[in-house]
Amino acid sequence: MSEHALRVLEYPRVLDAVAGRASSVLGKEHVRSLRPSGDVTGAARELARVGAVMRFLNERPAWGMPPVPDVYAALDRLGAEGAVLDAPQVYLVGVVLTSSRTLGEELGGGDGAYPELSTLRERLWRDRSLEDSVRKIVDVEGVVLDSASRELRSIRQRLHGAHARIVRQLEAFLRNLPERIVVPDASVSIREGRYVIPVRREGKGDVGGVIHGESATGATLFVEPPVALTLMNELRELEREEAREIHRILREVSGGLAPHRDVLTGAVEALVDFDSLHARARTAMAWKAEVPALVARGEGALEIRGGRHPVLVEMSGEDVIPFDLIMEPEERVLVVSGPNTGGKSVFLKAVGLVSALAQSGIVPPVGEGTRLVVFRSFFADIGDEQSIAHSLSTFSAHLTNLLELVRRADTDSLVLIDEMGTGTDPAEGAALARAILEELSSRGGLAVVTSHLGELKRLDHPGSGIVNASLQFDGERMEPTYHLVKGRPGRSFGLAIARRLGFPAELLDRAESYREAGEAELEELLTRLESREEEARLLVEALEVERREAEGLRAEVAVRAETLRKAERESEGRAREEARRVLLEARSEVDAAIREVREATAADLDEASRQARSRVEAAAREQRAAVRAGASSRSSDVRVAPGDRVRIRSTGGKGRVVEVRARRASVEVGAMRMEIPVHELEPLEGAAPQPEERGSAGRGHGGWSGPEAARMEVDLRGLRVDELVLALSRALDDAVLEDLADLRIIHGKGTGALRQRTQELLAGDSRVVSYRMGGPTEGGAGVTVVSFR
Repeated sequence: MSEHALRVLEYPRVLDAVAGRASSVLGKEHVRSLRPSGDVTGAARELARVGAVMRFLNERPAWGMPPVPDVYAALDRLGAEGAVLDAPQVYLVGVVLTSSRTLGEELGGGDGAYPELSTLRERLWRDRSLEDSVRKIVDVEGVVLDSASRELRSIRQRLHGAHARIVRQLEAFLRNLPERIVVPDASVSIREGRYVIPVRREGKGDVGGVIHGESATGATLFVEPPVALTLMNELRELEREEAREIHRILREVSGGLAPHRDVLTGAVEALVDFDSLHARARTAMAWKAEVPALVARGEGALEIRGGRHPVLVEMSGEDVIPFDLIMEPEERVLVVSGPNTGGKSVFLKAVGLVSALAQSGIVPPVGEGTRLVVFRSFFADIGDEQSIAHSLSTFSAHLTNLLELVRRADTDSLVLIDEMGTGTDPAEGAALARAILEELSSRGGLAVVTSHLGELKRLDHPGSGIVNASLQFDGERMEPTYHLVKGRPGRSFGLAIARRLGFPAELLDRAESYREAGEAELEELLTRLESREEEARLLVEALEVERREAEGLRAEVAVRAETLRKAERESEGRAREEARRVLLEARSEVDAAIREVREATAADLDEASRQARSRVEAAAREQRAAVRAGASSRSSDVRVAPGDRVRIRSTGGKGRVVEVRARRASVEVGAMRMEIPVHELEPLEGAAPQPEERGSAGRGHGGWSGPEAARMEVDLRGLRVDELVLALSRALDDAVLEDLADLRIIHGKGTGALRQRTQELLAGDSRVVSYRMGGPTEGGAGVTVVSFR
């Protein structure tokens, strides 16, 4: 990878930000050493490991990375025969053993929940016995503990006693000195590792011994009296014994560590690796980034979803405006145009950084669904790199960079060029730029360039592999929107920005007259195109809203239909059970009547026969009624014909059958005609087919549009706002009395006053569950549809 390209992309600056989230110096160094890899499999595996650590951290919000001290020098030392570590080195090795074990326990055994980290986990040291043998010998200050051996404890106890004896004897000696040589508040102290007492200079001969220093004024001498010399010699011998025992202990510990040197080195490397992954995972979580998919060049499109510049994300957090970029395999050169300060250079660097970071095992700030192409080489010509020392002008520096990429770029290269073709005569610059872009396109790599040159905007044609794109700019507010639009060039807005800054109008008018006719026409064409695209975008958004509403209504209707079918099945079951009960009762009545007739005397025979006949007829009537009720509840028995008035079971609406085909009927409800399954219809008994009528109130007077359809819609057009209240209230009352599910209110578009007042009244009516603007087939903004249940 080109270090020059990474430098101009500010790649090292991003690495510093990621390294700042590592816990150890070694982890920070590891992050800063990361470079893009051209191996698709390896880069994807590294991103997967970062994703696994992101899951690990999400499951442990309060978890902290264990310490990872630099013990490489100590481990190198263990490689020598008979080498002995010092106490601080032993302590640091113990820290590594503890950190390795605790991390291994957190990651679990086997593949567990983090199979991507299985290789790392296998390298961690998890045997506690060696850790315990090390940690019980040295404390956190790097001092060998008394408990390291019985001999060491005994020696230190004797050392303590020797120190105490020296102090006691020197204090007694000090008390017996003549007052003329005694210093006020004199006490025993240590100078140069020897016990001394302070005396006046003139008393040196009275005390004798060895002088180990004097006060700042020279009036006081610090003397080791002869009485202390013998005791100090004993003390020194005990200190030598202590040192020999400590060396023996450290030699024994070092001998126990030496056979595990390679394994311990692997454990340290695993800890450093995890600290690096930990820093990259925390960065991805801070950026709210999603792990992208990776593909080789030619195996899929480049799709950056919700891409952001990582340096800006570090500085501004969530305030960075994301961009989307999709480049199909046959699209090889993207020419981005637009005004200065429009964000073109930031976009260019963001594209390069997103790819470089992903190939380095760092999750870039992108959204879900991102798929990145893996490149084997990066080339960038961005910014002013003129060099006085090398006598290079800005244009010469650009040419040097362009020459390198022309020589080396191939199918697997990403080329980024900012302000291509500038720095020289515009005609010559455009000609050179065109030749380079055509050459890059023919090689099959991917190039993203920015330019103001109109000549380059005309290279976008079928088969060229060159595609135009623009970064949008709000021409009214003269502010960039940073929204990338592929497929058309952008306008430079140079004269418009000059006008906004206050340039004289006469001067700008003259400048307009100097523009070539073709350029002016292109600018006007782009302006109209932008306007139409904005209209299309708003229309698409409106249609999407309507689509979601339609989906919601469809789901609601399905739920209602299922509820109704369930109720019908239950009703049918109850009707059959009731018919069975009535039939059994009728049979009982018949049997009782027969018994009465048989038991009656001749005189009572006529009366008994009459009563029996009445009871049987009554039972028969009840049975027929029950059977009819059961039959009417079975939807499969529904029969309708053109002209029949029917009720729609799922909505409660009423209409007239126009046509019947197989098991579906065309039903006219008001001004609408709907295709409805026959089993969803319920014939209205006793209602002969009638021709459609118009309500006497007529259009524009709050009247109904038909005798049955009228109950499903009301026309308020032509009413004043104050007249609307009564008409709407009457319509809502009738709809609720008719138990309608929906009511269609026609108020027209006009100034919007009727619609606004209508919706205000609906919002305050407790019977209204919801209301919405009419769909494309319902009247659009001129209609409001009300739902009661």
